[in-house]
Amino acid sequence: MVRFVIAALFTLIFTAALAGDFEDGWSALERKDYKTALAKFRSAAQQGVSEAQFNIGLMYDKGEGVAQDYKEAVRWYQLAAKQGFTEAQFNLGWMFYEGRGVAQDYKEAVRWYLLAAQQGLAQAQFNLGLMYSNGKGVAQDYKEAVRWYLLAARQGIAQAQHNLGVMYDKGQGVAQDYKEAVSWYQLAAKQGLADAQVNLGLMYSNGQGVAQDYKEAVRWYLLAARQGAAKAQHNLGVRYFNGQGVAQDYTRAHMWLDIAAVSGEKVSVKNRDIVASKMTAQQIEQAQRMARDCMASNYTKCD
Repeated sequence: MVRFVIAALFTLIFTAALAGDFEDGWSALERKDYKTALAKFRSAAQQGVSEAQFNIGLMYDKGEGVAQDYKEAVRWYQLAAKQGFTEAQFNLGWMFYEGRGVAQDYKEAVRWYLLAAQQGLAQAQFNLGLMYSNGKGVAQDYKEAVRWYLLAARQGIAQAQHNLGVMYDKGQGVAQDYKEAVSWYQLAAKQGLADAQVNLGLMYSNGQGVAQDYKEAVRWYLLAARQGAAKAQHNLGVRYFNGQGVAQDYTRAHMWLDIAAVSGEKVSVKNRDIVASKMTAQQIEQAQRMARDCMASNYTKCD
């Protein structure tokens, strides 16, 4: 679930006094002079400036210059949201989703997400897609989920591109289409989304939507593995064990399966032990050392 917490830009034309208060508050916020920022925002907010109301909500939400107070954050978000301020509507939806400052209420979350999504906010469109996909606050409806994912995906939201790929991959809300799934996975994977890189690796490994290509599968698995994706780490281990897309290498197979096991991939423990049965004690010791070095380097030294 994506959350929008970026302070709003000053985009409306106010009277000179109100504009001055908001701009002074913004400048103070950038200097991390929270006391001045809050005072200036309050001055503008009391006159109904929605951007100022939103930013006060953010300050209470994040505990910047004030004690963190979700109820007070909700109060200010509501004032801005009722004036149609998109980001406030989105954050209000998030507060209802998480139950922060209000009782958790998925229906109310959907209501506010919808208002922001209808104004074109990509993060709201993605979250609304999730709500329909998971049946939270609305009846589960994959077609409606696809509709909102598509709107967000076209605006470049990587998670939406990935989820749209999953919908085409599984045939949920759309006719199953592996080629279309691959195209959306690629867009998200190129943005660095590990889940998309894993799924793209699977498509190349299985020859679904693309010609089977183990080397290309390994390339995408490696990118995801270096981000800590356990499934990618496991799949790399399997590829090294079988010599698919890479030269067969039991030591590297053991290393990646060991790392995947530490990352929480349970099946990796069994597969690592299968690999170990074909290795000498020295090879196992080397693989374990390589795994420790790889993890200690945050996956930057795994060659």
